[in-house]
Amino acid sequence: MAFRLSPDLLQPMPSLDAAPTTAPIAPKSPSKELAWSPSDQVFHDAAKTFRVMAAPLRLKIISALCQGEKNVGELLQSIDTTQPNMSQHLHTLHRAGILGRRRDGVQIYYRIVNESVVGMCRAMCVQLAIDAADE
Repeated sequence: MAFRLSPDLLQPMPSLDAAPTTAPIAPKSPSKELAWSPSDQVFHDAAKTFRVMAAPLRLKIISALCQGEKNVGELLQSIDTTQPNMSQHLHTLHRAGILGRRRDGVQIYYRIVNESVVGMCRAMCVQLAIDAADE
């Protein structure tokens, strides 16, 4: 699977330190506030996903699986780590609902089942590459 980036993804994001260029927009009336307000559970779930994604090896695994499902041996050909370490990270990603797996004989094949995590990783990596190019 090839990465397809939207033009919006390639635009640099404004610095968080920069002063706003426009005044904040106040709600037109108290009854027209946001229809959706994130609950504590949303923040808990987001933090859980970020914890799972915090390991560079897991990001490499997700990147490798963007090209299609692979077994542990195939992943080890492109990612420099030990087989037990790879298996541990695959287990963590599977348990978190990011990867799916299927058995074919003695081999277990892994695939991405949570595309939103892939999009999030892709957006972050693109932005970091843009930031690095600007330095």
